[in-house]
Amino acid sequence: MHDNYSLYYMYALKICTDGAESRVLLGESFHHLGAYLPKNKQVIIITDGNVRKHYRELTDGFPVVEIGVGEQHKTVGTVENIYAALLDLNADRNSFIVAVGGGLVCDVAGFAASTYMRGIPFGFVSTTLLSQVDASVGGKNGVNFGGYKNMVGTFNQPQFVICDHDMLNTLPDAEFVSGLAEIVKAAAIRDAALFDYLEKHADEVLERKPDVLSHIITASVKIKAQVVENDEREQGERRILNFGHTFGHAVEVLSGVSHGEAVSVGMMIAARWSAGECGFPLGGVQRLEQLLQRLGLPVISAVPVDDVLQSAAKDKKKESGFIHLVLLNDIGKTEIRKTAVDEINRKLGNYYHATQV
Repeated sequence: MHDNYSLYYMYALKICTDGAESRVLLGESFHHLGAYLPKNKQVIIITDGNVRKHYRELTDGFPVVEIGVGEQHKTVGTVENIYAALLDLNADRNSFIVAVGGGLVCDVAGFAASTYMRGIPFGFVSTTLLSQVDASVGGKNGVNFGGYKNMVGTFNQPQFVICDHDMLNTLPDAEFVSGLAEIVKAAAIRDAALFDYLEKHADEVLERKPDVLSHIITASVKIKAQVVENDEREQGERRILNFGHTFGHAVEVLSGVSHGEAVSVGMMIAARWSAGECGFPLGGVQRLEQLLQRLGLPVISAVPVDDVLQSAAKDKKKESGFIHLVLLNDIGKTEIRKTAVDEINRKLGNYYHATQV
């Protein structure tokens, strides 16, 4: 159980894929990390300077590999530095990696662990909202390359993910709000009741009320876990988790805004496209826009549409000139539409700006 001082409840779920099992421990305390570590293995922590400053007690007693802070460090070069540090520590297949941090740390560390000596086991202590509801859950690990998001990566499940919601108290408001975009995404694609809940409790969400956060985080992770179990390697159903990401990733790279802010913009583009192409009610577009705005997330971008088109056309999910657009039929109901890049080039301008539906 969680430490007595916490107001969050503990919920554990398992993600089982192709013989691998990952435990996601929602509301668990990072103080209990030792209970989940393997015995008789060398444990190595990978983290960044910001996290280490806040949680020195979590890393004391272990060898630590520290990486840089910021998206500019999500690179193959950072992974090479981790490899070198692991060699200096004599890490081998009997070692165990623990990534302590947000999405960037977990992505980079998971990729390094998955490829060092053809793979050594790893776990996550997830310290941000974005990481707890999305980045650390599901087994995707990777880095950016050539100016494109997550271009190089692996599918490999962490043995455990500790999501200590008390850690969210140290997040700046902007970083907390960024994470809310992925919760809105989960509700929009799969859970109309969660969407209703977010609308009714938006103020309490922003106040970080423990019972409200526990509810929305758990609901979001349950959605992702179910989808990942059904389609770990994104051959079909898992594509729905990309709602808002095709255009959002382009906005993120081109504008430098946070991942959550970019996904928020991407969701609005996809919602307007859905209204124009597959019958998504205009009332649904308005509900999504109003919810994102209430949560402090943007719904438009100043990035020129031609630049977004150029970037989206090189998205790693493109297949033979087509992109699988994730669109909405209704709140909680999705459609995956295989769309030619040429068609996207013709139509995106119609749906890119908030005044056009």
